[in-house]
Amino acid sequence: MSSNDDASVIRTDGLTKRYGSDAAVENLSFTVDTGEIYGFLGPNGAGKSTTINMLMDYARPTEGEISILGMDPREDVVDVHQRVGILPDGFSVYENRTGRDHLRLVIDTKAADDDPEALLERVGLADAVDDDAGSYSRGMRQRLALAMALVGEPELLILDEPFSGLDPHGVRTIRDVAHAENDRGATVFFSSHVLGQVELVCDRIGILHEGRLVAEGTLEELRASAPVTTEFELAVDGNLEQARRAVRNVEGVVDISVSSASDGTTVGDGATGGGPETGAAAGGAGAGAEADTMAGGTIVTHLESIDRREAVVEALERTDMTIRRTTVEEPSIESIFVAHTGGSPAGGEHR
Repeated sequence: MSSNDDASVIRTDGLTKRYGSDAAVENLSFTVDTGEIYGFLGPNGAGKSTTINMLMDYARPTEGEISILGMDPREDVVDVHQRVGILPDGFSVYENRTGRDHLRLVIDTKAADDDPEALLERVGLADAVDDDAGSYSRGMRQRLALAMALVGEPELLILDEPFSGLDPHGVRTIRDVAHAENDRGATVFFSSHVLGQVELVCDRIGILHEGRLVAEGTLEELRASAPVTTEFELAVDGNLEQARRAVRNVEGVVDISVSSASDGTTVGDGATGGGPETGAAAGGAGAGAEADTMAGGTIVTHLESIDRREAVVEALERTDMTIRRTTVEEPSIESIFVAHTGGSPAGGEHR
């Protein structure tokens, strides 16, 4: 494994890349620790591929520092490439060379002893070992690039938009290989705009937007830091209007709606946390009076944090409500991403 004494396999400090007045990456500082699967998440144009190009010395930064396995890729590029495997975005093949030839080229370059057939079988290309890569589909070329990245058991595996052009079987192969390499001891750096796949694969996630790191952490930490809510639904027996009044005063409840089991009548309430009751929440005539007649149904709350569930349950128990069932829907990676980036895809030529 790495001779790096630092726990970080990747470290950047103030990394910046400008093309004229356009900053593709700006003041980017982050670390990837040994043994992590780190997700580098962002839309096309966010600066992900530009960052990877600088990590591998395919492009030189305008400013900032980089450390890969304790080395500066600008000074130790040969050693970095020897110890790092990369699946680049937009991989091009040698049209008249076979899959086996591509693997042999990398094996010879790294002075490794891998079996080309075994690597190609691992990525699902066992039946195309001796076919010219020019005849490969886009997904097959992506698999070939993955096999080439695995040569020499790299200490760091960089996957740049690895799901591009893949069918569901190929997507699963990428996930399985990433986990297997991590189990072997490799650190995996995983760049993608495919939100759901990042969620399935990665231990920790950094969100890049317009060249800047806008959030970083585990999925749980990102949920806690983003201005998104957790939906907490309860099926209950008892007086729904009384329940609504109790729950709306619980700290951390953003909004609440109740729905009668008998006729489907729904009463919503956006005022929370003990504030003054307005509209239907004011009680008396109209919707509030109608809600008083409800005897059981569904309560749907949106909470600032999943930790507020117990407080909601306790408030209902004090009203002698019977709770029959509860379900929780935590914020999705999509909603977290939108919350941190404003929901507008980053444009520009640099990925």
